[in-house]
Amino acid sequence: MIRKIIKINEALCNGCGLCAQACHEGAIDMVNGKAKLVREHYCDGLGDCLPACPTGAISFEEREAPAYDEAAVKAAQAAKTTGTSNPSAQNFSLDSQLTQWPVQIKLAPLSAPYFQNADLLIAADCTAYAYGNFHHDFIRGHVTLIGCPKLDSIDYTEKLTAILSQNDIRSILVARMQVPCCGGIERAVRNAVAASGKDIPCQVKIISPNGTILQ
Repeated sequence: MIRKIIKINEALCNGCGLCAQACHEGAIDMVNGKAKLVREHYCDGLGDCLPACPTGAISFEEREAPAYDEAAVKAAQAAKTTGTSNPSAQNFSLDSQLTQWPVQIKLAPLSAPYFQNADLLIAADCTAYAYGNFHHDFIRGHVTLIGCPKLDSIDYTEKLTAILSQNDIRSILVARMQVPCCGGIERAVRNAVAASGKDIPCQVKIISPNGTILQ
């Protein structure tokens, strides 16, 4: 059918994810750092996402598209509310899994007993807010360091290199958001591992603004 539906200009999209958050129907996802209309039948054509976009990347168009499926949208919303869309929700825990303080990269000591033989979690600030079961699925069993290179306006490479060089770190898990600015924390970790001269296993998990683990 021909109907009004949103159109996203990828060239203008800055990957902030605000449109995906504003879309209550869940029609938009962040894919490779760009907003995409991935569920056309979820888009009601009302444009709640338009005012959320800071770059004007979203507009309306009339074209051939599947009909708006309100039943599917409500079912998806119900699943998200009950947590059935997130397998980890079955293990949801309110208990804090944090084992050390401070957690900010800027405030962390270069050497501490809890770093010895530690599995290190280095996470972007926003990840714990986007992923509801962050303590259970990420912090548990890890020494945790958090930061945001965009807000701190700093390259964490030097500080992280010192921590890795002066301590016996067993492994590193990086948790970052699916937005371009979060690439800074991943690059800092990879550069720090290389600069430390140590062979430390490093895994990266990318989280979408709606709380989905993408990799």
